[in-house]
Amino acid sequence: MSTSPPAIAPRPPGHPTAEHGTETRGLALGLLGVVIFALTLPMTRLAVGTPEAPLMSGLFIAMGRATVAGVLSALLLLALRAPWPRRADWGPLALTALGVVFGFPLLTSIAMRHVGAVHASVIVGVLPLATAAVGAILHRQRPSGAFWACALLGTALVVTFALLHSGTAGLALHPADLLLLGAMLCAAVGYGYGARLSQHMRADAVICWALVLSLPATLPLAWLSWPTAPLPGTAWAAFGYVSVFSMWLGFFAWYQGLALGGTVRVSQVQLIQPFLGMLFAVPLLGERLDAVSLGFGLAVMATVLAGRRMPVRGKP
Repeated sequence: MSTSPPAIAPRPPGHPTAEHGTETRGLALGLLGVVIFALTLPMTRLAVGTPEAPLMSGLFIAMGRATVAGVLSALLLLALRAPWPRRADWGPLALTALGVVFGFPLLTSIAMRHVGAVHASVIVGVLPLATAAVGAILHRQRPSGAFWACALLGTALVVTFALLHSGTAGLALHPADLLLLGAMLCAAVGYGYGARLSQHMRADAVICWALVLSLPATLPLAWLSWPTAPLPGTAWAAFGYVSVFSMWLGFFAWYQGLALGGTVRVSQVQLIQPFLGMLFAVPLLGERLDAVSLGFGLAVMATVLAGRRMPVRGKP
């Protein structure tokens, strides 16, 4: 009589191989989210236009995209029969919404009419460091000095490249720059609280509930700011992208990646977002990608890989 082979016991959650696999999946999902988000600024520029040829208003783009994503979120939550958030989760959900539903979309949409994608990349370069700092505070993580050195080096490379590529002698802050800086802070806070909620909620449910919670404000504001003049199809296509992908689907991958791989570590994948945005801007906005851009891009990716190998300690 034959016997069945003994079952292989699953590895415990704390097993080094299991932890490495979880972190790798988190980094892969974080990268997917960054690729989706990298198109946000070029698409926003297409939708908002320029001071000489204005198209959609920044208010409509921000509130309209949140409304579209909010309606999709409500339908998804109903289809999945998703449970209501716990009472303690409504506060963090509100902070998540303030950061990624209102703050970041509104400030960037207003700013992108006055600056190009390359110039905006100067400000985008500080987002990984801001996200890591917020994540470290919220999750009581203690990155090593070497980790912070990699983060600072990567951020410095991003900012240096953006300054060189912009063709300006220095960083001259004007109102649009201040709006973008504020947008980065809003995004970092929204990412941090969203990742915290993703520890016990489904990643897609986090952004969905944040969007549904915002609908009483976003829907009427989108209606009041609806464009009255005819607009080209490219503007509506760009608006569709930031509504469905930037405002909705991208967060499914991003929050899940932050939850699996850790906010401090996965946030460093954002270091390549400005370069991806510039790469996408070549066909969309007519910008040129030269050898210097590729060289800086490889250098930034090297800091991301180095930072991944640096220790990050958890709660004391």
